[in-house]
Amino acid sequence: MLDLYYWTTPNGHKITIFLEEAQIPYRIVPVNISKGEQFAPEFLRISPNNRIPAIVDHDPADGGAPVSVFESGAILLYLAEKTGKFIPETLRGRTEVLEWLFWQMAGLGPMAGQNHHFGHYAPEKIPYAIDRYVKETNRLYGVLNKRLSEREYIAGDYGIADMACYPWIVLWQRQQQKLDDFPNLKRWFEVIAARPAVERAYRLAKEINTVPTVTDESKALLFGQTASGTPK
Repeated sequence: MLDLYYWTTPNGHKITIFLEEAQIPYRIVPVNISKGEQFAPEFLRISPNNRIPAIVDHDPADGGAPVSVFESGAILLYLAEKTGKFIPETLRGRTEVLEWLFWQMAGLGPMAGQNHHFGHYAPEKIPYAIDRYVKETNRLYGVLNKRLSEREYIAGDYGIADMACYPWIVLWQRQQQKLDDFPNLKRWFEVIAARPAVERAYRLAKEINTVPTVTDESKALLFGQTASGTPK
């Protein structure tokens, strides 16, 4: 059994997609980040960066004590290596998957996240910041669209690179993008969306987060942190 500390964000969806695809038994431990549950001491012992998702694997491959993992990319890689699924065994295939996994972690996720922040959450709408991140998101969509002009999935067969990128593309309208401008990306997106495991993962999200709310208090919790602590 595996415990998944989860909330309904793109990074959270990555892991439920993998677990549903691989049919790994798991238990969800909801961490409502809008209420500050990510700062609970018991969660920080697992995820010291106070971010979801995180996992605790009670049956690790070495047979030892439970293993905890934080950071969505690290979790995808851990699960792929443990199960032998959704990552190639060959040197070149594995390298290709890791390139695109890290591309998502370093580029698509952070840039789209800033796009969301300045476009929807920032108390002051700063045109330069909004324009900066909308354009960078658009550039990254273009990179992915070109990549997908040559292959069905991002790195050969369907795998963790696709699982990492898909949840961020789900929010294309929120990111002020048009999928019709990226036909290869749109084709890939529709193929992934139709997968039964992906459908199950997103249905589950609706059961977990039944009343999504963003308040001034939750914004302070999410966006007002410093090294000295969380805002009061």
